[in-house]
Amino acid sequence: MTLVETEIVRILLWGFVATLTLVSVNFASQNLGWSRLNFPILIGTLFTADRSAANALGFVFYVLFGWFISFFYYLFFAAVDGANWWVGALVGLVHGVLLLTVVLPLLPYVHPRIATEYDGPTELRRLEPPGFLALHYGHHTPLVTLGAQVLYGAVLGFGFDVR
Repeated sequence: MTLVETEIVRILLWGFVATLTLVSVNFASQNLGWSRLNFPILIGTLFTADRSAANALGFVFYVLFGWFISFFYYLFFAAVDGANWWVGALVGLVHGVLLLTVVLPLLPYVHPRIATEYDGPTELRRLEPPGFLALHYGHHTPLVTLGAQVLYGAVLGFGFDVR
């Protein structure tokens, strides 16, 4: 196997491990009542209003997207010439802050089924908007989301460490 093939396999392996870790933390937080943030539903309802289909489709896209994002982490680690778990955790923290402060608050304006904070729910837009820091999904949501993203980055940093 060439060096490029070896690195791709490593990205795919650790990207998958990190994504499953992220998914596990998010699902555990929902089932423990710490957060109502459900990324698979948010993603799946972009494509269908059927909640069961949205959950299944959203889960597949969520895992694929987490895998895809791991390539960007790898490129970042290569650019700074080093990866370890704590650098990965810091990158994950920045990723989580951007997710909570920019991506999720803007989601209602591009998602066809999420109500906006100003217009409220309609027949088509029935999902609750996340709000700033996704606080509409529970007051523990920001901490759980940041923790999950930090863990995602730490796993990738650990897996991409080539010392």
